[in-house]
Amino acid sequence: MADQVSRIHYYSAPVPDKAGEAARILSALEGAGINLTAFSGFPEGRKAQLDFVAADDKALVKAAKSAGLILGKKKTAFLIQGDDRPGAVAEVARRLAAAGINIVSLQALCAGQGRYGGILWVKPDQVGKAARVLGAA
Repeated sequence: MADQVSRIHYYSAPVPDKAGEAARILSALEGAGINLTAFSGFPEGRKAQLDFVAADDKALVKAAKSAGLILGKKKTAFLIQGDDRPGAVAEVARRLAAAGINIVSLQALCAGQGRYGGILWVKPDQVGKAARVLGAA
């Protein structure tokens, strides 16, 4: 089966870089019934940045507001899913490189049962070109 690549929307939020902050926020979203398709968190200067991809953008925004979380503007990334195999992510990287598109960030992992998934970011002005190169829906 061919890899499936989809454009996704995500929201970022700066939060204090301290133990328990992600747990607090994720628990609030869980309590609001938010289904996250992807989540990423990492240190950013003296704070941390959390990135959220939800099955329902509007519900995420509403729940985040209720939790006191300030989300940035909606941005675009790509969700990649496919059959796990050696070089699966390398194939994606080669296609983008051949088109002159720089990968800003890419996280991928084995999802079990012979599947893998990943989330890929490119610069905003390269989203359209990357979508064409990757055959993104």
